[in-house]
Amino acid sequence: MERADRAGEMAIFLKVACAGSLSGAARELSLTPSAVSRIVARIEARLGVRLMVRTTRQLRLTAEGEAYARAARRILADLDETESALADRARPRGRIRVSAAMAHGRLVIVPLLGAFVARYPDIAVEMEISDEVADVIGGRVDVAIRFGPLLDSPLTARRLGETGRTVIASPDYLARHGTPRVPADLADHNCLDFSFRRIEPGWPFRENGRDYMLAVKGNITANNGETLVQLAAQGVGITRVGNFHIDEASARGEFAEGALVPLLEDFNPQDRESIHAVFVGGPNTPARVRVFVDFLSEHLRGGNGDPA
Repeated sequence: MERADRAGEMAIFLKVACAGSLSGAARELSLTPSAVSRIVARIEARLGVRLMVRTTRQLRLTAEGEAYARAARRILADLDETESALADRARPRGRIRVSAAMAHGRLVIVPLLGAFVARYPDIAVEMEISDEVADVIGGRVDVAIRFGPLLDSPLTARRLGETGRTVIASPDYLARHGTPRVPADLADHNCLDFSFRRIEPGWPFRENGRDYMLAVKGNITANNGETLVQLAAQGVGITRVGNFHIDEASARGEFAEGALVPLLEDFNPQDRESIHAVFVGGPNTPARVRVFVDFLSEHLRGGNGDPA
């Protein structure tokens, strides 16, 4: 008997064991009971042991039959898993959950999704747009787009680009409260900051060749940069956001119309935040995750993480 036929024999044997009779298994397999009986007898002859005890009313497995059934289930499950993995590589499929920051997600990631699903029609994308850090390790999302330094973790990171940050305010706010000339002046201003915990404990500045973090305070915090830009444009306070948020405000004409102006640029350390796609890596990474990250890397080759 060729080895290639043994998987089929195992499947038939397990069907008999599950049905509890040759005739029951034969009906499910669309075979004759005699054909099923010959296959079981052939397995027993090859192994030299009795696997089943058959009577006119019942069928039961011997100890050797139980051992063979356990091994057959394991082997067939491994075979299914291997074939599924290989088929997945050839034509990735399934659902992928992606988390991206508000402005970067809407302006950069979302516009790419149409081209991605056109290339991989068997992959469904579930998009989550939020500036809060999504739980990748816990399995809440498959891929997260993250800005800035990464904490030590077992996740795999793929660099997509980088961006900077700028302090901004509206002319109306500055007319009422004055324009800060040096970073220390921010102590007298309403500074609008992110509500979630960030790695840096304040706003970074460079003064007289020295980099330092300046703690700021204000009466409103938000979990996304879009809200902070909107509040700054309304004259509520001063904020410091990523350039992607500023790019979006510029696209709306807020900078061109003078609704927002950059501040303290002489003290801006021009700190660059790397943009990474983070995911659970390793040899068992689903193909749908690998091709999505590869797609982002292919299309985000610009230095600021913009589409290439």
